[in-house]
Formats: sequence, structure tokens, C-alpha cells
Amino acid sequence: MTPALLVIDPINDIIHPDGKLASCAASVAEHDVLARINAAVSHARAQGWPVIWVSVGFDNPEREIPPRSKLFAGARSGAALKNGSWGTAFHDALDVADDLFIVKTRVNPFYGTKLAVQLAANDIDTLVIAGVSTTMAVQCAARDAHDRDLRVVVLTDACADRSAAQHQASLDALSLIAELRDTASLAELN
Repeated sequence: MTPALLVIDPINDIIHPDGKLASCAASVAEHDVLARINAAVSHARAQGWPVIWVSVGFDNPEREIPPRSKLFAGARSGAALKNGSWGTAFHDALDVADDLFIVKTRVNPFYGTKLAVQLAANDIDTLVIAGVSTTMAVQCAARDAHDRDLRVVVLTDACADRSAAQHQASLDALSLIAELRDTASLAELN
């Protein structure tokens, strides 16, 4: 087994209370998700697993965000998710280091990125996923990874969504294709 930790979208615009699209900020704070992500990152590094940080962002949101995208409509009109801005930076409380980085322009971190290439180059067969939002990006990543024949593990306490109900509904759906674990059980992953 060769795992990698994939940390999806813990960027200021989405999880910081002052973010332009802070849909998950309250849930992240309430459930101490940043500390749990840091615990997963620490464990992954100690085990020699690659840590891959994913952020959603656009060089020119007004031109690059599809006009028919209901999900990204707020970013298009509010100049959120602009690459190189405070909004697309990873939250300061996270232990971001010299890891691997992916910038995506859609919900799915595999779509139009080099994620699959990085996983193959590192001979990864198990993808451990943390981040936001459980309903959108975490589910997309898990489903795509599953269809690429990877073992998928979702860290239930290192993910968040707009509400606890949405988070739990997503986990219930993901239980059909992924192992659900908390960060404390990472040491038992084999």
C-alpha cells in the first residue's frame, strides 16, 4: 500500500470567516477541522506519504468561470477565487510546507489538472482525502479516485460542509465507495 494525503480547498475564500464564499467557515471552526487536517498532514509526513494540497482558483475569474455554473456564480461576480490573492491562499492555521500543489478550475481535483500524473509518478494506490466541501469537492475526488481503481479513504473529522446534515449525508453516500475513518485511526491504516 502506497498512500497519499489529498487536502482539498482549505483556502481563505471558502473556510475563513472573512472569505468571499465562506460557506464552510462556521463548520470548519465548530468542528476544529483545521487541527484535524494538520494532524493528518503530520501523520502523512511521518509515514513518508506525499501530501497534495488542492486549491480552486482562476487567473481571471470573470473570463474563466463558466457563465452557466451555478456553483461558481458568486465567485464570477464577486472576484473571489482569484489565483495569487489572499482568498486562494491556504488558511494560515494549516501546516503547509514543501509538498505537492494542484490548482483546479472545477470542483473535481482530477479534472484538467496533473493530479492523476502525480499519483502515478509516486506509485500511489491509496488516496486519503480531507477538506471541503464534503458534498462537492470531497465527493468528486472520492468518486473519481474510486473509478481510477484507487483505494479511497475519507477522513470524516477532517472534512466539512455548510451544515452537519449535508456533511453526514455525503459521508453516508461515500460509505458505498470509500473507507470512512477519523484522523485518530490513521495509524491503523494498512
